[in-house]
Amino acid sequence: MKVILLEDVKKLGKKGDVLEVKEGYGRNFLISRGLAVEANKGNMNNLERQKANEEKRKEQELQAAKDLGQKLKGITVKIKAKSGEGGRLFGAVTNKEIAEILEKDKRIKIDKRKLELKQPIKALGLYTINVKIHPAVAEELKVEVVSE
Repeated sequence: MKVILLEDVKKLGKKGDVLEVKEGYGRNFLISRGLAVEANKGNMNNLERQKANEEKRKEQELQAAKDLGQKLKGITVKIKAKSGEGGRLFGAVTNKEIAEILEKDKRIKIDKRKLELKQPIKALGLYTINVKIHPAVAEELKVEVVSE
C-alpha cells in the first residue's frame, strides 16, 4: 500500500514522503491516526501543489532577505552612550539596542537575534557586526558608539 505522510513519523519518513507500507500498518496505524493518507491520484496532486506553494514561499522569503540586505549595505548606526575615562561605557550596547535604533532611525525592522554580536560593546568606537538575515543571506552593519 502506498501512503503519503502528513507528518514526520519516527523511523519511517518525513512529511510529504510517498512510501510503500504494509496494508495493516497503513490502514490501522498511519491513516487512522491522521499521520498519512492513501496515495491516490487526487492526494498526489494535492501533494505536488503543496510542494510548489512551499517552494514559492521559500523563494519569496529569500528575495525579501536579499532586499533587506541591500538596504543594510553601507548603513552606519550611531548610538549615543554615557562614557567615562578612556572611552569605557557605563553599561554596554547590546543587539537589542542596535535593533531598536535601526527601527527608529532607519525604519528597518530586524529581529535582535539576527544581529550576531559576539559580546556586548563596552567602549566607544566603530564596530562591524554581522547580520544573518536568512541562512543564505548575511550582511555587515557598522555601529558607531559615540559619547553623549
